[in-house]
Amino acid sequence: MPSSPPRVACVVVPLFPLAARLRSEPELAGEAVAVFEGNGNAARVVAATRPARRAGVQPGQTLPQARALLPDLLARGRDLESERAAQEALAEAADGFSPRVETAGEGVVYFDAVGIPMPPGEGSAELRLGRAVIGAVEKAGLPARFGIAASKLAARVAAGLPDSPTVVPEGEEARFLAPLPLAKLAPEMELAETLEMWGIRSIGELAKLPEGEVASRLGPLGRELHATARGIDPRPLEPRLPSPCLSEGMELEWPLVSLEPFLFVGNAALERLVRRLEAQALACRRLEIGLKLDPEGYDARAITLPAPTRDAKTLLTLTRLELEARPPGAAVVGFTFAAQPDRLRQAQLSLFGPAALSPDRLATTIARLVALLGAAYVGSPRAVDGHRPERFAVADYSPPAPPSDRRPPRTGRGLLAIRVLRPPVELEVTATGGHPESFASAQDRLREGSALRLVSVQSTNGAEPEIAGPVRVAAGPWSLEDGWWSAAPASRDYWDVELVDGGLYRIYRDRASNKWYADGIYD
Repeated sequence: MPSSPPRVACVVVPLFPLAARLRSEPELAGEAVAVFEGNGNAARVVAATRPARRAGVQPGQTLPQARALLPDLLARGRDLESERAAQEALAEAADGFSPRVETAGEGVVYFDAVGIPMPPGEGSAELRLGRAVIGAVEKAGLPARFGIAASKLAARVAAGLPDSPTVVPEGEEARFLAPLPLAKLAPEMELAETLEMWGIRSIGELAKLPEGEVASRLGPLGRELHATARGIDPRPLEPRLPSPCLSEGMELEWPLVSLEPFLFVGNAALERLVRRLEAQALACRRLEIGLKLDPEGYDARAITLPAPTRDAKTLLTLTRLELEARPPGAAVVGFTFAAQPDRLRQAQLSLFGPAALSPDRLATTIARLVALLGAAYVGSPRAVDGHRPERFAVADYSPPAPPSDRRPPRTGRGLLAIRVLRPPVELEVTATGGHPESFASAQDRLREGSALRLVSVQSTNGAEPEIAGPVRVAAGPWSLEDGWWSAAPASRDYWDVELVDGGLYRIYRDRASNKWYADGIYD
């Protein structure tokens, strides 16, 4: 079966340093802003917004020159962290259309457009693809232009045209590139000088030369340059490897000392991070925070979430609690949030049964509880091998799936539930006349059903429930011995007692200390 002819799409973000900065600070859109590279008065303009360009601000001008033309100009330095995050967001937008995406410098990506599904709509398939790609990139917060052709150079030139998207018809690449200057091929200095001596000024003039003659005189580099001029890619597309984590951040204009201003700026970065996770149907399992400190310090920390989530408020709350517990110790001049992605828990829908818990909301709730109470106090209890009823372990909470249909509630079967008291409540066992009973005598009276009275020993804070009253019925004892080989063995006698007021309790006597305790209340 013959292979399909190559079709390479190119997506370009114009004025990429400025676009990346505006993505991190969207409130600057519409203002006169210029991005500078360098330090002090020697810094030069890299890119400027339209209001600044209308005032005469141009790339290459120094900061004093630009301010002389526009005193109210907002100056921003190049933010490498914002540019890196914007480049990742651009590549991820292209990932949504093709599995083979190549990153080619600042604000430029290529992807293989052969055999991919085309979006529906009006116009040719490649025009519809271009409009869909531009929309996806703009949704990520970046402006975009789109071009598609059989070679990367032709697609890159097409993407730079003002009328976007631009489609170079199949087989027309050489004609499309012919009038362009030779500098578009970016030849090496030695090759450029040789071609200049030959009188070659345009790509079309180079393409007309015999391939063999060019290769024999200029070598392998000349052969590749000649193939590119004819609209043929000498090297195949080099797909990128997706990053194992997604990150967002920026470098701050001024050092931040207090927490609230940092959280205000960090909230916008977390929202951008969550949008990228949501676009890939992922959630954050572990949040890594990197802080650049003034003057040259760095602070790194990580927050492991109990369940994957993509709720920005939850991530912001966890960040707040982490920084309040361990302040960075110096002013913050830059930051990075990196999310280790994971799949959300899936919920099976049912037509007739009750609705399942939303995995995203469940993860968000668990994360907030962990932030408030601590990881050791949130989870699902599990039984542990042993005889002591108070022994248990905490596991991750994973609710069972709901039934496939709605079932009527079961009728009661006479079962009692016990509300366990932790810690157990210490008791005083007295005779009906109010005189304390010895422990042996108290057990004998319980066996015989003689009159006894239980009184709880209140704690200093009054947290224990009040238990008081004569015993009407008692059943027991049930002996328990556990951990006799350990340093803290347990040896107890358990009883179930009913007081005159109707209260049902599970009590026990600790043989080591000869004290009585209430272990639970039957409901």
